[in-house]
Amino acid sequence: MEEPEFWVNGGYSEAFKREWQLYYKEPWTAPHTSPEAQYRASKLKAYLYTRVLDRLCAEMKDYALKRYDRVLRFYVPTHSLVNYTQWRIVSPQSQLIELPSIDGYIAQIWTGTSRTPNVYEGVRKERTFETAYLEYGVMQELVRGTDRRMWFLHDPIEDNPNHTWTDYQQNYLKTVVASLLHPGVAHYEVSPWPRRIFKGSYPAEDGRGKERIPPEYATTLLQVMHTLGNMEQNVHQADEEPLQVGLLIADSAMFQRMKSDPNAPGAGKYDGTDPEGFLETGDTELLDFSPFYGLALPLIKHGIPVRPVQLDNVRRYSSYLSSYRVLVLSYEFMKPEYPDIHNALAQWVRDGGALIYVGDDSDPYHNIRHWWNDDRLRNEAEGGLRSPREHLFTQLGVRPVKEQVHAVGQGALTWLEVNPAELALSAAGADRLRQAVKRTVSFLRGNDADWKPKHYYKLQRGPYVIASVLEESVSRKPLVIPGPLVDLFDPKLRVLEQAILEPGRQGLHFDVTAGRPSDHQVAVIAASSRIEELIQTEAGFHFSARGPANLRASARLYCPTKPLSAHYACQDSSQPVSMAWDWDSATQTVLLEYEHGNGNHAKVHVSWGEGS
Repeated sequence: MEEPEFWVNGGYSEAFKREWQLYYKEPWTAPHTSPEAQYRASKLKAYLYTRVLDRLCAEMKDYALKRYDRVLRFYVPTHSLVNYTQWRIVSPQSQLIELPSIDGYIAQIWTGTSRTPNVYEGVRKERTFETAYLEYGVMQELVRGTDRRMWFLHDPIEDNPNHTWTDYQQNYLKTVVASLLHPGVAHYEVSPWPRRIFKGSYPAEDGRGKERIPPEYATTLLQVMHTLGNMEQNVHQADEEPLQVGLLIADSAMFQRMKSDPNAPGAGKYDGTDPEGFLETGDTELLDFSPFYGLALPLIKHGIPVRPVQLDNVRRYSSYLSSYRVLVLSYEFMKPEYPDIHNALAQWVRDGGALIYVGDDSDPYHNIRHWWNDDRLRNEAEGGLRSPREHLFTQLGVRPVKEQVHAVGQGALTWLEVNPAELALSAAGADRLRQAVKRTVSFLRGNDADWKPKHYYKLQRGPYVIASVLEESVSRKPLVIPGPLVDLFDPKLRVLEQAILEPGRQGLHFDVTAGRPSDHQVAVIAASSRIEELIQTEAGFHFSARGPANLRASARLYCPTKPLSAHYACQDSSQPVSMAWDWDSATQTVLLEYEHGNGNHAKVHVSWGEGS
């Protein structure tokens, strides 16, 4: 059930008009004519797609069980809430969690979504790693605390076929590392369309014609894909700071992505395939989604772990916010669908949470008909409520002075009266947000010990060391990771005494010491093949290797003794062939290089050295 999507520009068909009348019990209004009409149209679209998925999946499950005695499972491949909002698309998103017929999601995040430009300190450009980090983060958050499964997608190629292999590779590695920094998910869709990767041709580096995938990059891709199947690991977060910041975002962010114009619909559709064409005719400022990125990037760029938090889940799960100490919130790009969300937020603050609210009530969508504008709430508040922010502050029991920290129970509140989009326009704006977060956290703790900016993210999952070094950050120094390490992005799987990552680079390494088997037996560290039937004997070891035909393959294994010889035989040939191998005595590991042959299958044999 792939990508349930409505464009915000839609909502004009006769069928949609009828659904509007049934849902709202009033005549249809053209979505482009007012903020309220757009909000209502998009909210209806999300409901209609939720309804159709519920009906289809429930009926098909019932049919399969009755007719074939089989239980079907349904996973919905969907872009992230961050991307759908930025691209101006409406989807059910978190509403699907409430459907018993839906078993989980596939997070459709790849270079095509994550390379969408955004603005930080006034500079608009692609920030693939940072955007992917936020996208995978909100998708992990979508199922946190539920029994639903999330699969993270990685796609080395995108729908835009005009990039070179070098460009695809650089951005693909950024998305892989960004996803691995969210250890709550360990299931991956590694290659949705293998043919367009291994058989497709894309522009050559010199601009002359097209070329197939470079052999070394094909080997790297296969190594990464096989490594992703082993990420169910214990997490070691020694290098991660205890400060975890949640940035609240709701499904309603998708509902207010059009500037109303009574005379004509707004900017056209954007799907990532023609950015230059859209920028010539579309609304660049709207596409930037700066109210969100103005809150996210200032913290991410200083190495503060930030995760988009699904506001809608606050009322679904009683302890949903308990793992967060700091939350950043703005209603300038979304709205709370229900007032009881504020009860949960207020209680979270009183129990010791730090809330930073950013907003000046300038968003025209504050004036739509919704619960904070009904007669009851208008009568309870002097002059009525201009925005849901006022209702939240009432629940907190404070009338905060702007920029100051206010105690609320055991917690604290700070209000920045500014549209968050303005924080994206300058270095001073970014620092204004950071200082507000720092002040609020320091107020609660009595010091700023928790505030430790850095220019990288680093996480260890079992023996795997994942790291990304940031550009536009607090330092331009490289990150040094002590070894011995095996570089899993290197087609030669080289052993490094230390890894050195420059700003803008990402790394996925295998810690040789941490991963060594306790019995010092032969074991796979990494391979660009599926390794099966690994058997150790007194004379050596052998295994079966499966992978794409005629591609050069590599495998590095723990090996207690230096090999004497190595050979392999392909399935389509019974004649054994000597193979290249390299022994690293310091780590007692061996690198093997071979081919799968036309039959996609090779038998690899390694004999021990003398004295074994």
